[in-house]
Amino acid sequence: QVQLVESGGGLVQAGGSLRLSCAASGRTFSSYAMGWFRRGPGKERELVCEISWDGGSTRYTDSVKGRFTISRDNAKNTVYLQMNSLKPEDTAVYYCAAGRLGRLRGPYDYWGQGTQVTVSS
Repeated sequence: QVQLVESGGGLVQAGGSLRLSCAASGRTFSSYAMGWFRRGPGKERELVCEISWDGGSTRYTDSVKGRFTISRDNAKNTVYLQMNSLKPEDTAVYYCAAGRLGRLRGPYDYWGQGTQVTVSS
């Protein structure tokens, strides 16, 4: 079992930056793929980006490419999402998730509670 706790959300003006963190419990964090998802107002949940167990592979949805960066520190059991050049349409609850298969495009088995990101225009 893995528990995930997100932090770092908040209110920011358009063009600003935020860094989200997701701290994981458990000794097997380093074997999991990690993903960031979001659910905007009136929208379905979508995958924002993901990273393989060793950090060697990443994947981003088109709308955030060049602006967001996912990274992980397996020694700290933490995954990060650096968000730059934020836009109002990035407003959403952001969730981190862990996938036991360790690879991209795999299923996600564990979810955090989410952290709100609001971007004002």
